[in-house]
Amino acid sequence: QVQLVESGGGLVQAGGSLRLSCAASGRTLSSYAMGWFRQAPGKEREFVATISWREDTYYARSVKGRFTISRDNGKNTVYLQMSSLAPEDTAVYYCALGRSRYNSWQSKDYDYWGQGTQVTVSS
Repeated sequence: QVQLVESGGGLVQAGGSLRLSCAASGRTLSSYAMGWFRQAPGKEREFVATISWREDTYYARSVKGRFTISRDNGKNTVYLQMSSLAPEDTAVYYCALGRSRYNSWQSKDYDYWGQGTQVTVSS
């Protein structure tokens, strides 16, 4: 059974940084794309970033240049380094395991999801 467990969320002031982690069990991540999505209160879930099996990356326009997605296949873990955080980044952040090796910004292309980790950015 595949499980994804996010960690690293918390409360941070605007301009600060956080690093989210997503540890996987039950499947080796190295052959799959991984993604990060987020959902703010009252809003739909939105794409944040994705990394392919060969570490090609793709970002939402709203986070490009501020967030960095990476993976450590040896630890079966994916990361999201977030910098220059702003109040509009406040959301529950979810990691997801892709159905294939390739990047996708669409949630339908992801099989498994973590439980989410809260990120709150104060102004």
